[in-house]
Amino acid sequence: MTTTTEATNCVLYERSGEVLTITINRPAEKNAVNLKVATQLAAAIDLLDADPRLSVGLLTGAGGTFCAGMDLKAFAQGERPVLPGRGFGGLTRTTVRKPLIAAVEGWALGGGFELVLACDLIVAAEDARFGCPEVKWGLVAMEGGLVRLPRRLPYHIAVQILLTGDPLPAPRAKELGLVNELTAPGAALDGAHVLARRIARNGPLALAATKEVLRVTQGLNDGEAFTCQDEITARLVSSEDALEGARAFAEKRAPVWHGR
Repeated sequence: MTTTTEATNCVLYERSGEVLTITINRPAEKNAVNLKVATQLAAAIDLLDADPRLSVGLLTGAGGTFCAGMDLKAFAQGERPVLPGRGFGGLTRTTVRKPLIAAVEGWALGGGFELVLACDLIVAAEDARFGCPEVKWGLVAMEGGLVRLPRRLPYHIAVQILLTGDPLPAPRAKELGLVNELTAPGAALDGAHVLARRIARNGPLALAATKEVLRVTQGLNDGEAFTCQDEITARLVSSEDALEGARAFAEKRAPVWHGR
């Protein structure tokens, strides 16, 4: 696929083969999220899931900062960048079918960190920092921090981050298993693209099914989990892509996926 770029003012998106890069584009405001960003980010996520030619999404921020969280100036004027059923930034409570990778430079704070936590994988620059400082201002991390962070980190470490509001440096986040890969400063997006291309070589239906099984089986016992898994994977096993994968293996060639 030819690489193309579409600009929607506060959010940019770029197609490159099977990968869609989504960039929050308010660098002067440290990519703080207002309602306009939330609406446009939700539209970009919908494009990722709806387009059968796309397999993986990347989420990043322009100008060396991932996202400083909610636009407090807009909030003070009565605006909330939360979409019904979709959460902060149009993402934190959205079910995204396809793999989504966060490419993090600089700060990912508050709602920005919660956007990262809504992604499946995290690639971060060595000087990136994450944080949930909401308690410092009398608020709480209600768009994913309280729910997701204790699932991704050892419980007491997550609690310390949430109660102190202190930042978590990317190297420490890597040690704790929160970050998948570290890169040199300025190279997080390139690193995320490398990871995305490795993922995009695989069957798109298999990628989506893997995400769905992981999502719906959390907290279930083994019997319930296998029942849910089998219902989801039954559709996959009978797909054209599953047959194509078997043929490609037998013929010692790269598979040609059709997403059906």
